[in-house]
Amino acid sequence: MQLSNQQIFNQAIIRLSVLLYQVDNKVTLTEQDYLEELLSSLDWQSPICREAFFNDVVYQTRLALDTGTSIDYLRSFKDDLLFNAELAMEVAIAMTGIDGDRSDEETEILSLLSHKMLARALVYNTPRPTEARQIN
Repeated sequence: MQLSNQQIFNQAIIRLSVLLYQVDNKVTLTEQDYLEELLSSLDWQSPICREAFFNDVVYQTRLALDTGTSIDYLRSFKDDLLFNAELAMEVAIAMTGIDGDRSDEETEILSLLSHKMLARALVYNTPRPTEARQIN
């Protein structure tokens, strides 16, 4: 089955949000509420249920953080965020600021997103990818 570009982006937004949620090793109720609201707002079009996907992302993210490979993990789905770079940055900024305190780790990820990973799409509003990907 092929996933739509929107679904691929939705999955990347979940990955980004969970990474930002866990990177500072502090979980607040406001972060949890924001994440739950974000998850419920996504137009989910995958054969894998949203909850199962989310649980897997939590595991993958924790593994990346525990092994010190969180930036490589972020790079693995950065291209998927280009579908809607503006929304990706909006979610990243909201997620990192929702608890009233941005950690150094959160700030580093925001900087990477805005200055390197999504910079061209944010500045030049480059065309979005059009090919759908297949899940195996």
